[in-house]
Amino acid sequence: MMKCSFKAFNKISFFAILILLAGALQQCSYSQTPDTKKVSMDNKKENNPVYSRNDSSKVGLSEAEWKKILPSDVYYISRQKGTERPGTSHFEHSKEIGTYYCAACGNALFKSDTKFDSGCGWPSFYQPISKTSIIYEVDNTLGMKRTEVMCGRCKGHLGHVFDDGPPPTGLRYCINGVVLDFEKAKEAEKKYNAKGE
Repeated sequence: MMKCSFKAFNKISFFAILILLAGALQQCSYSQTPDTKKVSMDNKKENNPVYSRNDSSKVGLSEAEWKKILPSDVYYISRQKGTERPGTSHFEHSKEIGTYYCAACGNALFKSDTKFDSGCGWPSFYQPISKTSIIYEVDNTLGMKRTEVMCGRCKGHLGHVFDDGPPPTGLRYCINGVVLDFEKAKEAEKKYNAKGE
């Protein structure tokens, strides 16, 4: 009789620990919320000396330097090749007109008129702003053969490109919204006109 009680106790303990562990892991998945990323419209960023929307020179910082200057969510995606949860980017369904920039270095990446709703859970574009704004690398991680897209200025991970997009390119640049900054077209025009006065 003692063995039976001990076995029952072990089973109950095992399931209780399993439930607690599952709950703790689920909480980790909620740690990334869509409200953690703020839309930046500045040409420079505080504490980030390489961020510029005018400088096209290549950026070569160490990982330790990147970690000091980037917010943790941007660092995770850009430098550690992470992925944000699908459906969490406030840019996914945005219809605003303007330009998308690399959140790590300020490099212009995409115009809003190349953005489309792909239904994949991340902001999608069919064409980068220029041939040099994006660089490509073969990605064989997770048992898949994909093409990774990175910022042409800082080599930060942005996402992947697939050949199932709309005309005219037939491409779908599936981009993590966390590593994007956006500037509305009217605000950029105001800044440009203010410089000329």
